[in-house]
Amino acid sequence: MGKKNSSKSNYIMQGSILAIASIVSRIIGLLYRLPVTNIITDHGNDYYSAAYEIYNVILLISSYSLPLAVSKVVSARVALGEYRNSWRAFKGALYMALVVGAAGSALTFFGAGFFTGTLLNTPESELCLKVLALAVFVMAVMGVLRGFFQGMGTMMPTAISQIIEQIVNAIVSIAAASYLFSYGVKLDAAAGITNGKSGAIYGAAGSTLGTSLGAAAGLLFLIMVMLMYNRVLQKSMRRDHVSRQESYASTLRVLIMTIVPVILSTAVYNISGIVDQGVFKYLMLDVQKADKSTVEIYWGIYVGKYKLLTNVPIAVASALSASTIPALTRARISGDWDEMRRKTEGAIRMVMMICIPSAFGLTALGEPILDLLSWNSNEIAPKLFLIGSASVIFYGLSTLTNGILQGIDQMQIPVRNAVIALVTHLLLMIGLVQFGRLHIYGVVIAYMFFAVLMCILNGAAIRKHLDYHQEIKRTFVIPAVSSLIMALAVWLLYQPLHKVIGVRISTVLCLGLAVILYAFFILLLHGITEDELRAFPKGRTLVRILKKIHLL
Repeated sequence: MGKKNSSKSNYIMQGSILAIASIVSRIIGLLYRLPVTNIITDHGNDYYSAAYEIYNVILLISSYSLPLAVSKVVSARVALGEYRNSWRAFKGALYMALVVGAAGSALTFFGAGFFTGTLLNTPESELCLKVLALAVFVMAVMGVLRGFFQGMGTMMPTAISQIIEQIVNAIVSIAAASYLFSYGVKLDAAAGITNGKSGAIYGAAGSTLGTSLGAAAGLLFLIMVMLMYNRVLQKSMRRDHVSRQESYASTLRVLIMTIVPVILSTAVYNISGIVDQGVFKYLMLDVQKADKSTVEIYWGIYVGKYKLLTNVPIAVASALSASTIPALTRARISGDWDEMRRKTEGAIRMVMMICIPSAFGLTALGEPILDLLSWNSNEIAPKLFLIGSASVIFYGLSTLTNGILQGIDQMQIPVRNAVIALVTHLLLMIGLVQFGRLHIYGVVIAYMFFAVLMCILNGAAIRKHLDYHQEIKRTFVIPAVSSLIMALAVWLLYQPLHKVIGVRISTVLCLGLAVILYAFFILLLHGITEDELRAFPKGRTLVRILKKIHLL
């Protein structure tokens, strides 16, 4: 029993470390996007997002699946005590990453014109995409290193490298966007062009430079950690009397068999952004003959404000997914189905405890948050949050359930479900944008529907293959009730408060109060247990404090 509790605590602890790092990284990303968005304008955001959508797809094909695949393969061998084979798996993955990363980088650079101009009808994004070519190669190598440490059961190197990556990204992005935006404006002025696009084009390219250099900084940190860790690893390999040495061909075959389904599911899952942008701009520009500048502003707000803010809490689900996969793999190797179900339930509950209040909070305070960030320059921005904040819940849950299915070795199911969701959501989007004339609101509704359908399909598969029955009250009902009370309270308070002390101060106060109210009602309604709290970083200290104030 003690061993199981220790395993559970370590699993939640590692997941919490990665989740905290992901949230910190997203907050840093949000903070630096504030000045960058104001520098490059909504037009620049449109160019930036087009390049980033292509970059994300090339990245997920070349390297996005590597951390997951490597962690899964390494953790399976470590669970059996095969440290030498885990090291060979790492080296095999590294060789593959060097080749695939170089190919992806070349494709990004030389295909930039075709991808942005022909596919996305946004030729202004070509320079942005070329700047991102370096990041494709660096991320491939970094993905293998992160996956190795995750497979060995520690999330700390990944967590710290993420924060370093984002800090460097922020500094470079702001400086480069500012400098290159001014450079582009001067080019237009020298050519006698008024209201030209060069400032937005060069400014957007400057903001992507931070991505490449930030990735390089994260990779350097991981290489240093790997060099320091080498002595411990060599000692583990000397104690390994279990391994029958696997050939590199065998190791690569296992990696490829793991990577391909993940690539397919992730590709379909993420390609929806490119499909949405291409179809939306085609319908608006070529069919409805809408004004190009207006369409660029719509899409710039959607990706640069709505998706950026909603992705902050979704980062928790991504982090929990990363820590869940090796934990589930070890439980599956040992044949412990009860442990697999416990880890599944714990991960879903943790994600919902973050995503549900985040969705309610964005609905209640979406417009004040936009005012706080100086992003409320167009009336459609706050409406997107009123319509689509619930996407946080469904994308968080669908991301995690993808990871759970991959962890229990049902790799093909997320692929099938993602294809079904992609086709269905695309048909819905066409209907809403073209026939319903809902323009960007139709995209948001279809985006949310994609995640809802993924949750339904993934949930049915988990129930079938794990014989898993979802606990409802503590996972969904109590967080929802606590969130509703919190959202109503801060919304009612904000209405008179912002007239007295101003928008920014009242928004900050309401956000702080929202956290306190939600935590209070979760504890009051017994939405989280003492044992679960102890499993978090500094959990024992938190339990002592809560007992002193009689909340536990």
